[in-house]
Amino acid sequence: MDNNDLKHIAKQFNIEGAVLSVTPTGNGHINDTYLVDTDSGRYILQRINTHVFRSPEQLMYNIKAVTDFMHSRLQVITTRDEGLFAVTPDGHWRMMTYIENSYTCERIDDPEQFYEIGRAYGSFIYELSGFPAGDLYETIEGFHDTRRRFEQLMRACDADPFGRKKTALKEMRFACERERDIDVLNDSVRRGEIPVRVTHNDTKINNVLLDRDTGKAVCVIDLDTVMPGLAVTDFGDAIRSGASTGREDEEDPAKVTIDMDLYRSYEAGFLAGCPDLTEKEIELMPVGARLMALECGIRFLTDYIEGDHYFKTEYPEHNLVRCRAQFRIVEELETLIG
Repeated sequence: MDNNDLKHIAKQFNIEGAVLSVTPTGNGHINDTYLVDTDSGRYILQRINTHVFRSPEQLMYNIKAVTDFMHSRLQVITTRDEGLFAVTPDGHWRMMTYIENSYTCERIDDPEQFYEIGRAYGSFIYELSGFPAGDLYETIEGFHDTRRRFEQLMRACDADPFGRKKTALKEMRFACERERDIDVLNDSVRRGEIPVRVTHNDTKINNVLLDRDTGKAVCVIDLDTVMPGLAVTDFGDAIRSGASTGREDEEDPAKVTIDMDLYRSYEAGFLAGCPDLTEKEIELMPVGARLMALECGIRFLTDYIEGDHYFKTEYPEHNLVRCRAQFRIVEELETLIG
């Protein structure tokens, strides 16, 4: 987009000072993110992907509700007419505070970093334990319902709209061989063995801000998927993204292993941050790690077969490569923790 257009959008929000520049930042798969510089401070501007988040009203209600409840440093900046987002011919836009002197990790450099990230995600769940999960909207229906994700994959394979199924037969077989495992967490919820909580649901390592000076966690960001969920899936999603030695789109599966020192560091931080986990939740944390890697691989595979309409891609096989890396993590976790 033209910089003048972006400046005009930024001016629709309650910010102080003149807008100096609006520049792309971040590398998220879903929304378009920009850094807004003004002569009195900085802000984050995002175009909401309404193909993924079909109700911006519900999405922004959730984010405002939980950040207000937590008194988080990450806050929604309202529009000049006190709305939670702005609508322009170019889409739906929101603005958030920018946290100075902070950074995110794309790769973990040492176990202490991962401990801090685990503590941040655990604390996020714990701080919201008094917030009624039922008061939040489900911004993506069935987001961590692994059975639902598996069935979506089967439908995509049956339709095969782009003729890609023939290039992914090995990956489809891998997913089908593990169908027996995908209902474990859903069954535990139905039996009342583990509670539904307010959870983040997208606990990648780069969704926690760390202080540049101290290395301590500052706050959790990217709250689009905050909604009712399970602590064990928040644990597992971070393990699959942070304890892996390979990139999310690593093309050489041999480079994808699980670093158990990192696994244990994150586990310790997560438990320290969320001291009210039940015994059953703690027991199922390794299952959550394995299932989140399987589910993520299934999602990448489904998007590949359907023509890459969900995740941003850089080349035609990108989602298939991502799928293979996730399935490799599943194999590693099956070997290391069962």
